[in-house]
Amino acid sequence: MLPMLCLLGLTYIGASVPFGLVVTTLYGDDTDLRSAGSGNIGATNVARVHGWGLAGPVVALDMAKGLVPVLLARTLWPEAGLWWPGLIAITAWVGHCFSIFLEFRGGKGVATGAGALLAIVPLPTLGAAALWTALLAGTGRSSVAALASATALVLTCSWLAPEALPVVAALGLGVAATHIPNMRRLIRGEEEQVLRPVRFSRGATDGPSVEQLLEQGPGGTSAGTAQWRDEPDPLEATDHEG
Repeated sequence: MLPMLCLLGLTYIGASVPFGLVVTTLYGDDTDLRSAGSGNIGATNVARVHGWGLAGPVVALDMAKGLVPVLLARTLWPEAGLWWPGLIAITAWVGHCFSIFLEFRGGKGVATGAGALLAIVPLPTLGAAALWTALLAGTGRSSVAALASATALVLTCSWLAPEALPVVAALGLGVAATHIPNMRRLIRGEEEQVLRPVRFSRGATDGPSVEQLLEQGPGGTSAGTAQWRDEPDPLEATDHEG
């Protein structure tokens, strides 16, 4: 029992490490992540403030907070069943969102929850991650991607892995709870984009008009007034001179 309690405590402490702050302090500029962008310490705000070059490692580290301890729980206590890795997964999520190092504040738990569930229900979690990526690229808003992929994961597990549904639903509800401010901003139309959405088509109004094309020079640059309109016809000039 004591080793299990030790893993539980270490999981919470390890998940409490605010990797968003650590990475941006070591490799970013002097901007405090908690006073810039949305003020959140997660990878989404790291991307918003410092770019994806730093956000990528933060995503990986935050996922490891959930993945590593859950894998240890399943490996060291295989006879415990699903309740034990499920409890470790929830503990990791709580540690990230309510960090002991940040006065019990933290991130929104999407990456940490995904890492934990990757060790419990890998295929549904990979599908939800693919959906998150597609929605982030399509909408530019991480909150939309997170809420939709969490919902999809709960629905998928209710069909493919019902034995894991309690822990998946608990983490899904937790993610929804941490995104309540985002949902309010979405309703008001004030939610900011993390990146520009990918556009697969261009409207007819995006290109220059016919008149603008006629005004352009040979290289596509503006040439002022089209010169061919002002020059007289050489044949016409010859006729007048004769």
